Amino acid sequence: MTTGEPLGRSDAQGALTRSLCGSLGRAVDAAGAGPVFVASYRPGPTETDLPPPLRGSAFTYDNALAVIALQACGDLPRARRIGDALLHALGHDRTFTDGRIRNAYRAGPVPEGAALLPGWWDARQKLWAEDAYQDGTATGNVAWAALALLNLDGSAQGAGYRAGARRMLGWITANAADAHAPEGFSGGCDGFDPGQTVLAWKSTEHNLDVHAVAAWLHRLEGRPEDARTAAIARRFLDAVYAPGPGVFRLGTTPEGQLQPTDHVALDTQLWPLIGVADAPAAWQRPVAYAEAHLAAAGGFDFNEDRDGLWVEGTAQAALTYRALSRTADAERLLGTIARQVSPSGLLFATDVPRLTTGIRIGPASTENDFFYFRRPHLGATAWGVLAATGWNPFTGRKPE
Repeated sequence: MTTGEPLGRSDAQGALTRSLCGSLGRAVDAAGAGPVFVASYRPGPTETDLPPPLRGSAFTYDNALAVIALQACGDLPRARRIGDALLHALGHDRTFTDGRIRNAYRAGPVPEGAALLPGWWDARQKLWAEDAYQDGTATGNVAWAALALLNLDGSAQGAGYRAGARRMLGWITANAADAHAPEGFSGGCDGFDPGQTVLAWKSTEHNLDVHAVAAWLHRLEGRPEDARTAAIARRFLDAVYAPGPGVFRLGTTPEGQLQPTDHVALDTQLWPLIGVADAPAAWQRPVAYAEAHLAAAGGFDFNEDRDGLWVEGTAQAALTYRALSRTADAERLLGTIARQVSPSGLLFATDVPRLTTGIRIGPASTENDFFYFRRPHLGATAWGVLAATGWNPFTGRKPE
């Protein structure tokens, strides 16, 4: 398999990059021929199979990350195979024609007609079952699909990727814009076709993603509407930053109230530093907060309960350290990540059987039910590549 020349600086980073790039490439090839979606998870060490909702599920966020990571590997052909699947899904939804992207698709080759959504046969109920979250459309996932296409556009201009990204941003501005203070972009929609539930809360992470897409398109084309979208999302980030503790809140409640600062997430503390071009110096304080309150197992947990290592987030921290020229800290975290390579070659999602996040999956959830498990994970592997190569997914900037 040829992946081009991996972009690693040290021998250890180069070895990790080659290992993870090879694993990503094999995962794409195993998914089938032509445009494909790659399954997000594989069974963990104590499992013979995945739970039914995950067996054939290719989460959009994970696949978008894989597109960008494969570019960082120098493997544009395989990156484009997933990118072309995203483009196909954009134009071939089974129900909607408004430019939305679903939270997940069925893993494998993409058919000529409507993009397939994940599902499974429920023998007890004798029916085909689907997952409400997977069928939904989260604003952040649409933005990540757009970021994947914009990264591809930098290497394959004229292939329709930029137009696809613009259509995705158009869905966000048409369906998620919310002028209620703090103005920003709401969560998207959840549930089964065709009557889905609108998600009224606003996410810090989602707004950062929207800012990055709109700012990128404005850099390319200079359209005033993109500048306005980027500015709205940026102002939301300013509004949810809490200068007292020096943290970014998760966002707002469905009623529009700012989320408290006693529960935060790691990625929300990191991404603004690499996703906003003119991030103020004060935004480095959340990194220090994460180091004091979220550090765990040689890396970082998702949240402040420190019940295990979140491998994906630890890779995000390593990439952020690289952007801050904290090379020794980045290399330390890369060492932690390298110890989480599964026998499949993909990175485990965590080092414990179950990692809590303190977050609920959807509006129907009555308890915090979003967990990570010790399973080989496409998204964690992609973030590992980005950290090892220094590739910024929010800008498409290559390491110097």
